[in-house]
Amino acid sequence: MRWAVILAGGSGSRFWPLSTPTTPKQLLPLAGELSTAEQAVLRLEGLIPRERILVVTGPALAPRMEAVLRLPPENILVEPRAASTGPALVWASFEARRRDPAAEVLSLHADWSIREDAAFRHTATQALDTAVRHHRLVTVGILPSRPDTGFGYIVSGPPLDDVARTVSRFAEKPSAATALDLMASGALWNSGLFAWTADDLLTEVARHTPEIGPHLPRLAAGDVAGFFAAVTSVSIDVGVLERSAAVAVVPGRFTWDDVGTWDALARVRRRDARGNVTHGPVQLFDCDDCVVWATGDPIVLSGLKDLVVVHANGRLLVLPRHQAAGLKTILDQLPPEVRDLP
Repeated sequence: MRWAVILAGGSGSRFWPLSTPTTPKQLLPLAGELSTAEQAVLRLEGLIPRERILVVTGPALAPRMEAVLRLPPENILVEPRAASTGPALVWASFEARRRDPAAEVLSLHADWSIREDAAFRHTATQALDTAVRHHRLVTVGILPSRPDTGFGYIVSGPPLDDVARTVSRFAEKPSAATALDLMASGALWNSGLFAWTADDLLTEVARHTPEIGPHLPRLAAGDVAGFFAAVTSVSIDVGVLERSAAVAVVPGRFTWDDVGTWDALARVRRRDARGNVTHGPVQLFDCDDCVVWATGDPIVLSGLKDLVVVHANGRLLVLPRHQAAGLKTILDQLPPEVRDLP
């Protein structure tokens, strides 16, 4: 009865110029030798069989996803248009229920770095069991290691049992000061690892999500294109979890990172004695805490600190690491002939 849904859309613009529309970050070996999408599938071994893993992606990526992940073709769900995580997960959960009326669904993203795979599977099992036992939509919370302003936070409420708690509220991308206060109060990062039964999710969507709920009959009629044309883009967090009273949180005791920017590679890849992360033909002299990625010609740096340097697809990017989160803003200001990759 257990199914997994892997969200694998998006272009990964914050990893420009390495990430391209046809080879976005989830298909790149950012956190190891394999791509993060391949790692996501392998991480589910022993928990959910491959024939019950669904991948939601866009038309341009579907052939690559099918080839790289080696999943059944009917398990690659191609969105007619990108409409955020709400419609994507509703459609995938509906599809899991169509194939298995008692489907339990684990939702995850294709661009995470997770260590301790066994601990991940243990937590995922707890989340699925909680979803079934309490008829809740379950999110997995991660103990914060820093006051990150790019993550969402979960403030827990009273306990449901010895594992799960209710959710008091969500705090999305707080200021640094607020993030410190949230950490001090015991708040957890909202990892985006979710569990529910397909029935319970669709019930809560019908109750709380006007952007999606009125259009569920289109899915029942098999009109996926009509469903995506009619819905309003909304994330699953905003559209459902923040509005529903039937939400629970289970703590995840594993190292998790969403690998959202070049700066994140310093957290998920091996660093040298001076804190540098390198990939490809790179030579460093007297450098500290740099992230350097070369896909062709060698890169040589000397006497530098806290930089991101990337050479890929005929482009060279150099910026301070603390500006990595703002790369999308920089790209928006570039002329198309520089920004758009071959």
